[in-house]
Parts: sequence; C-alpha cells; structure tokens
Amino acid sequence: MRQRVITAIWALAIFLPTIYFGSWAIEVLAILLGLIGLSEFFLMRKRIVVSPDFIIAGFGIVVMILPAGFYGWLKGWLPNNVSHWFNITEFLMMLFMLMLVITVTSKNRINIEDIAISTLAMAYLGGGFGALVMVRNQGSFMKLLFVLLIVWVTDSGAYLIGRKLGKHKLTPISPNKTWEGSIGGTVSAVIVGTLYCLAVPEVQVYTLWRMILIILILSIVGQFGDLVESAYKRYFGVKDSGKILPGHGGILDRFDSLLFVLPLVQIFGLI
Repeated sequence: MRQRVITAIWALAIFLPTIYFGSWAIEVLAILLGLIGLSEFFLMRKRIVVSPDFIIAGFGIVVMILPAGFYGWLKGWLPNNVSHWFNITEFLMMLFMLMLVITVTSKNRINIEDIAISTLAMAYLGGGFGALVMVRNQGSFMKLLFVLLIVWVTDSGAYLIGRKLGKHKLTPISPNKTWEGSIGGTVSAVIVGTLYCLAVPEVQVYTLWRMILIILILSIVGQFGDLVESAYKRYFGVKDSGKILPGHGGILDRFDSLLFVLPLVQIFGLI
C-alpha cells in the first residue's frame, strides 16, 4: 500500500500540471503514454519492441494524436491534386497495408495474428490518447478534470463499496469485482459529477438531466474499459500490463477506463 501511495503522488505530480498546461506538453505526454502502452502489448505477447510492426504502429499512434501538425507538414510535399483529399483515414489505411506486407517480407515469422493485435493496439491507443489531447486542447482543463473525476470516483467507489457490501460476482473475467461495487461506483460518480456540473458551469453544456445521463453512461463505459483490459490480460496470462508504475502496474492498467471514456466525450459534444 505504501508503494502504491508513493507512486500515485509522483504520477499526479507530473500528470496534473501537464494537463493543466495543455498545448504541446499534453501532446508529448499522450505520445509517450501511447508508445509505452504499445510496448506493453508487445511485452505481454513476449515480442520484442524493435519489431517492424511496432515501429509502424507507433508511427500510427503519433499520427492519430498529432494529426493537424503532421498533415500540415506532409501535405506540403504532396502534389496539389493529391493533397486536397489525402487525410488521416487514407494514411492509416496505408499503414495497415504496410503492416500486412510484413507477413510476407518476414516469411510469416510475424504472422497475421501479430499484425491484427498491433493494428488493434494502434487504434485503441491512438484513438484514446488522441482524445485526451482533443478534450484538453479543444475543450479546457476543467472539462478534462470533469472526465477524470467520473472515472476516478467510479473506480474508487466500486472498490470501497465492493469491499464493504459486495456479495454477487460481476463477471468471471474479473473475479474481484461485484455488482454491488459496480453500481455503487456509478452512483458515486453521478453524485460527484452532478455537483461538479453545478459548481463549474462551463462543463454543463446541456441541461442538468441530460448531463446526469451522460455521467451515468461514461461511468458504465469506463467500467467496461476496465473489464476489457482484464479480459486481454487474462488472454495473455499476465497479472499486470507492465511494471512502469510500482504498485499499480503498467500504463494500460491505469488508463484502461479513460481509453474508452475519452472518445465518447467527443461524440457527446462535451468539448
């Protein structure tokens, strides 16, 4: 427990000032988190991170997190009749195809399953951490803090209430989680999120009842993000995704819920 607390203090001391500053600082942080998360996928599969598909997937993550800056530079090198339609979708499709070609050039030492997981990891991490940058830089620090609070309160509430009242197992994928904890975590998030909306008017972009519904959805989706990470860790046969955060595990362990929640913040128009 002592190690967990020390790690949490150090992590927050770096994370909170970075997201408060925003701009290029959060972009750099998001890229680092995305690349570390990708390396955790490779290490869980017992693959080396200097693999060709790691390099391509890592490049794709950078592109998804920094699309505007990257394409502003790239389009200047393209003919005019190409640059007007060339966008992130086409570029990512090129990366997907390039990764598939690796199965041929490596003579199937890197197989289709390897490429499928690398591609999935690229979309999962690039989309999630790209949304982190979008919510902060196109929204505000207070809006990002709103999302973080929903996730953190859900997680803490589920843990505390589950320990106290939990009797009914939620799923075999994560045997320590209970229905009582899950419901308690969501109720806690709705209460705290609603109070935050009332205290910080800029966050309340819709009517209060609609905001409460959104908080409810984000809390539930965040728990699914946690369960999804439990599912693929069980598939890979590991307890933690990594060891970069002593007492907490890896980057995927800490950001599993946010990777699901942050893209929804954009879809719901909260920024």
